[in-house]
Amino acid sequence: MEQKIKVLFICIHNSARSQIAEAFLKELGGDRFVVESAGLEAGSLNPLAVEVMKEAGIDISGNKTKSVFEFYKQGKSYNYVITVCDPSAGEQCPIFTGITKRLHWSFDDPSSLIGTEEEKLEKTRKIRDQIKEAVEDLIKDIL
Repeated sequence: MEQKIKVLFICIHNSARSQIAEAFLKELGGDRFVVESAGLEAGSLNPLAVEVMKEAGIDISGNKTKSVFEFYKQGKSYNYVITVCDPSAGEQCPIFTGITKRLHWSFDDPSSLIGTEEEKLEKTRKIRDQIKEAVEDLIKDIL
């Protein structure tokens, strides 16, 4: 039996970008992956992220936010650790043992968007679609 590929997505609060990436890899990667997401500090789920994922047919509303340092303390290891925040925040992540690949994808933070509710939703949809594309590329590269 093939080993599942373990992937961890990290952003600042585990409230939007890493949650979206985790949900898409679970949805599109099938049973080939073990996927988790976490933040440098656990925040609360971003309602914009929940809404745009619901539009994509994926419900993340029941997800909990998690701290990357809890995973680190548990001694977890991953084949891929992917930061989805700005590079300076990504540098604050702990180094997990046994990592074969550390990747960085930079996406805008839905919590920092300005404008009307509809404008923020539209921008969050774009971020969601960019993340989905990156996840699809990752799957193609790995499998």
